[in-house]
Amino acid sequence: MKKLLVLIARILVSATFLYSGFVKLVDPIGSQYKFTEYFGADVLNLEFLIPFALPFSIFLILTEIMLGLILLIGYKRKITVWSLFGMTLLFLFLTGYSAYYNKVTDCGCFGDALKLSAWETFYKNVVLIAFILVLLFHREAIRPFFNKRASKTIAFLSILAFSYIVYHVLVHLPLIDFRAYAVGNNIQEGMAYVEGSEDLPPVHDFFLESETEDLTDQILSADKVMLLIAYDIEKSNWIGFTAFQKTIHQAKEMGYVVYGVSASPTDELHVLQKEMKLPIEFLFCDETTLKTMIRANPGLVFLEQGTVVGKWNWRDAGAVFD
Repeated sequence: MKKLLVLIARILVSATFLYSGFVKLVDPIGSQYKFTEYFGADVLNLEFLIPFALPFSIFLILTEIMLGLILLIGYKRKITVWSLFGMTLLFLFLTGYSAYYNKVTDCGCFGDALKLSAWETFYKNVVLIAFILVLLFHREAIRPFFNKRASKTIAFLSILAFSYIVYHVLVHLPLIDFRAYAVGNNIQEGMAYVEGSEDLPPVHDFFLESETEDLTDQILSADKVMLLIAYDIEKSNWIGFTAFQKTIHQAKEMGYVVYGVSASPTDELHVLQKEMKLPIEFLFCDETTLKTMIRANPGLVFLEQGTVVGKWNWRDAGAVFD
């Protein structure tokens, strides 16, 4: 009975950490945004840590997925189980604090793949702690599936593979997009409210405004649209705007409606247009929405009658029309 209980706990805990780690591994910038929210003045008031949100998120993601893996194969039982216990206790505190004080409504524990309320996440961690305690008190029943050398090789190759995935995603775009603005999704459909549901629709803060009018409907009904998105030009890599200059001209020659979109002040955008010689008008949109649309600053989003048909990081500008 004890062996069966340990096996069930082992599979459930490792599966939870592997799944949670994987959905964040393919989109580490999403975790960066979430840690930035946690470190903010309104939550933990640790604003001095905000510049380290990305490396902290990468470290935590790699740790999380590796702990799930090595628990599954039964490698380094003692340090693995204690590490899982300590990490889950940290998550328990953060989610409990967020739920009680209503600070962060979505902890991001499963990235954008699975949304849980603050209290749902807290109770999930309570159950997880219970299973980890079973493993903690019965570590001797965790039998390795491979010999020590094979386990070490699997762990080493896995951390290399996971680290490469993080690098690739940061240089380009997420390997899997769980957000409402994923390629193939229609923005107008995402705005639709479900009758009888109290939840907000997947797309609920999308608007495109010039200095004089709202162009949202006009742009979403156009056949071919290219949006150059830079949620905050002070944080943008300006080399990216240079990289997109040729792409902008190509798009216009091919009949695309081309706009820039940002949440930055108008005077800063005018400076950008002048210095980068960008022949496009910039529209305003909510910063969080732009961060959700594309994990690049700047990046390109292509629309056809409101449907997302392509996304590009500025580093891939040369391949847009190839």
